[in-house]
Amino acid sequence: MRAQPQPVIPVTVLETKLYVPRPRKGRVPRVRLSERLDRGIQSKLVLVSAPAGFGKTTLLTEWLAGRSVGGERGSATWLSLDAGDNDPAHFWTYVIAGLRSLVPSMGASALDLLQDPQALPVQAVLTTLLNDLAAVDDDVVLVLDDYHVIESREVHDGMAFLLDHLPPQLHLVIASRADPPLPLSRLRARGELVEVRAADLRFTADEASSYLNDAMGLQLTAADVAALEGRTEGWIAALQLAALSMQGRDDAAAFIAGFAGDDRYVVDYLVEEVVQRQPSEVQEFLLQTSVLSRMSASLCDAVAVGSDGRSMLLQLERGNLFLVPLDDQRRWYRYHHLFADVLQARLLDERPELVPDLHQRASGWYADNGEPAEAIRHAMAGGDVQRAADLVELNLAAVRRDRQEPLLRRWLEALPDDVVRMRPVLCVAYAGSRLGTAETDGVEARLHDAEYWQEAIARADDGRPDGMVAVNELELGRLPTWTAVYRAGLALAQGDSETTVVHARRALELRDEDDLLALGAATALIGLASWANGDLETTHASYVACLDTFERAGHVADVMGIAITVGDVLVIWGRLDDAMRTYRDALRLAGILDALPRGAADMYVAMSAIHYARGDLAAAREDLARSQALGEHKGLPQNRYRWRVAMAQVREAEGDLDAALDLLDEADRVYVGDFSPRVRPVPAVKARVWIKQGRLSEVRSWAGRQELSPSDTLTYVREYEHVTLARALIAEFEADRAQTVLDDADGLLARLLDAAEAGGRQSAIVEILVLRARVRQLRGDRAGALAALERALALAEQEGHVGVFVDEGSPMAELLTAVAAAGRTTSGYVRTLLEALGQTSLDRRAPDGLVEPLSDREREVLRLLATDLSGPEIARRLVLSLNTVRTHTKSVYAKLGVSSRRAAVRRAEDLGL
Repeated sequence: MRAQPQPVIPVTVLETKLYVPRPRKGRVPRVRLSERLDRGIQSKLVLVSAPAGFGKTTLLTEWLAGRSVGGERGSATWLSLDAGDNDPAHFWTYVIAGLRSLVPSMGASALDLLQDPQALPVQAVLTTLLNDLAAVDDDVVLVLDDYHVIESREVHDGMAFLLDHLPPQLHLVIASRADPPLPLSRLRARGELVEVRAADLRFTADEASSYLNDAMGLQLTAADVAALEGRTEGWIAALQLAALSMQGRDDAAAFIAGFAGDDRYVVDYLVEEVVQRQPSEVQEFLLQTSVLSRMSASLCDAVAVGSDGRSMLLQLERGNLFLVPLDDQRRWYRYHHLFADVLQARLLDERPELVPDLHQRASGWYADNGEPAEAIRHAMAGGDVQRAADLVELNLAAVRRDRQEPLLRRWLEALPDDVVRMRPVLCVAYAGSRLGTAETDGVEARLHDAEYWQEAIARADDGRPDGMVAVNELELGRLPTWTAVYRAGLALAQGDSETTVVHARRALELRDEDDLLALGAATALIGLASWANGDLETTHASYVACLDTFERAGHVADVMGIAITVGDVLVIWGRLDDAMRTYRDALRLAGILDALPRGAADMYVAMSAIHYARGDLAAAREDLARSQALGEHKGLPQNRYRWRVAMAQVREAEGDLDAALDLLDEADRVYVGDFSPRVRPVPAVKARVWIKQGRLSEVRSWAGRQELSPSDTLTYVREYEHVTLARALIAEFEADRAQTVLDDADGLLARLLDAAEAGGRQSAIVEILVLRARVRQLRGDRAGALAALERALALAEQEGHVGVFVDEGSPMAELLTAVAAAGRTTSGYVRTLLEALGQTSLDRRAPDGLVEPLSDREREVLRLLATDLSGPEIARRLVLSLNTVRTHTKSVYAKLGVSSRRAAVRRAEDLGL
């Protein structure tokens, strides 16, 4: 089933996670460490790594406060990490949100890309972000606190990529209890890593004395301070807990003398000392609220029944009981992580029966306050899977509206299998969440369960069979419709077009009249099944109907996606004017909104392809630039690779084949599949460029991998690949003059022509006729070549096709000249084609002083080297990766015989380049 994305509402960012903690009152100045951080900030990475309680966060907050007071150039943003940030999309959303708090214009495209329901290559997101960062003038410090909670390999890989490509303006600071799995040794060897370890963070004797006596007012002797500092080995958390325990004691020396044990025992002992010295109501509050990752007064009132949340939080803050404020208004707090760990362990030891009830209360509060994700998390943590399942079922509409299929899938997979199986609404939701991310594993089983319950409902007198659970009556009523929709999607994914249509039509019969989403989905599935079979008439009719459906429903982003398919079919039919009109109509519809929806960028890419087909490379470039200016977040999932393929086609037409291949390699990496037939696979597009480069061994390897041969049974889906194979055979003949190869090409083209004519695919007919003209030309059959070409010209002229002729180069110019001389076709159209062929005949001779000429791309790079643009800026201007620009730059230096940018510019000026 082809995904039809809806406008995505971005994940709500919890501002308190971006809150920079304030320096504590009575803090101990740590000048030696602040100076090390000041020096280290010039490196790529500052790593503050030490066990819990060593003052990592305190050090960084005080250092940042000192930079602010000192008025140093640059600014900083802070991200407090938690276990929920192991989701890569969640993690990078918060990183970007933090950076945007400093530079609001930064990361808009990357942020929206993260909301994509399709599988997302994180490097594509980070490349967009890095390009934005490279344009920032001032230094930016990004602090990631508590990085040890990150266990996701995907997040670590993304961080490694970020470090490898970090622009000099961005400085990364990581605070962690353990060394993160990042390329630390490589950074260390390059001098790009500054480390602050536990040994550095431990309080010295002087710092311990300053803290215990000046900050805490204990008036200890130097011997007592030395003893306590020695027993704790400068561990700041233990010193803090010891200081709290000693407040009000007359026997400080005796307490210190009896203080012993390793870190864990010390913490357990001291926390008990601190907690047990509190009034009973405070102790109870601490235990009951320890299950919360963040706290507000209202939430605490709901969880710690009978307490006054506001006054209790203020009391804890005043008592310095490890409470960390998360905003300036003192509305949200959290416990120090170490303190919370110990409280939770004590709760499980002393009151295990209370834990489920506490989580249930928290879940209820979050559900009532519009935070279903937290409500579901607490329900799961409390072991109340039925409540969690209820919440998932009740929130299906919102999740679907926001196109959060991956989130829905995580929820459902976290539930026990037997719970999901007893809930038909969740069975169908599970199937949809899998199909929505282009996966089919488990879909059949869940659909079978849903169908079992539908039969049981039909048999039950009251419609409620024993054992079945359902709390969403609207979704339950639509169960048969959506079961049929997902049956159709599964059949399509398995290549069974006939069954797809059967189920899709069943869904149309069953749907509620007001369920426009089901109407559009089922109609689209019928069109997709027909497309795979080459029945473009049915595909076109189905998708035109979908356009009307989604427009009536107000789903403008879906209109964009449908318009792409309608336009694709029209282009296949050779109706370029109608395709262009379809794209422009969709843009006009989008233009009535305050903000352009997703899919607007796709319209410009599609229009650029029309301009290319008509030989207007300038217009094609302009529309691609417009698409790029909107940002990838304004494109549907497939737009990332479609844009690159379209730009590669332009580069190829301009003669820069290496640049075209670079773009196609990128397109392959960012390719996102859906249920649409892959009628123009990127590897086949690359094979056509290789043919022009004479790299026939790579072309043969491609054909072998795809199991292509001239005698294959022909299908519409593989038509583009077989036409590419015919091109390869023609190139093979030109290379070695083996007549059998040309015979194979001729026979394949004859069969392809019959199939294209039967299907009414005019664009393919024109291309095949052009290639048949080339075969006749190579055979020396001038009359046959001209006849095939004249027929192609007659079909192509009305819509103004140019590119298909120009791509053939000088052999086509020779044939067109002969056609014009014969006077048997429109001379104006032929003259237009000959002029276009002349414009692309570039002079490849090297100027005096150069052994080898510069390629078109190298000339572009050289021109920009003469400007003030940086390397990343040149990469953005040329729509290339920074590594590709560096490769071209090295080649320019080698051909000019220089070793620097300035020398290259001077040499180029001397040569008149």
